Amino acid sequence: MKYVECHDVHWNKRKIPASKLFFRPSVYGVIIERGRVLLSKQWDGYDFPGGGSEIHETLEDTLKRELWEETGLRVKPLKVLWTGTSFFSMPFVKKHANCILVYYLCKRVGGKLSKKNFDVHEKTYADMPEWVPVRRVPKLKFYNSVDSAAIVRLAIRGRRAS
Repeated sequence: MKYVECHDVHWNKRKIPASKLFFRPSVYGVIIERGRVLLSKQWDGYDFPGGGSEIHETLEDTLKRELWEETGLRVKPLKVLWTGTSFFSMPFVKKHANCILVYYLCKRVGGKLSKKNFDVHEKTYADMPEWVPVRRVPKLKFYNSVDSAAIVRLAIRGRRAS
């Protein structure tokens, strides 16, 4: 039997039978304005706003929905910044996923910061999204499996090229 090492949100690792995994396409938005990046406040750290696709959604539809739910903002996806994979043990549903990660550079097109659209799980660990100076990103604690500072650098370069 084949096993895969999965991690949880606190980076605890355990081997999971590959037959127990499911695919979870996940998209995240990177919005930079006036030298600040919008981040989702989670536990005692941060993540980029975003999440998993529903079976009936395109990646762009998921991105727009997730950013609306987690930030209160309406966004326009501009370009893909980075893609990757993370084997993740999901904390609330007790499932294990092969997460296909897609990070988009986005532009705000409406709305205002809010946490009123959080789902039942987000209400337990998330708080009001924050605009954080990009220079602080390398020093922050993130709840994700990517190099968050590198993602922000890609977004800054992507904005300049647009």
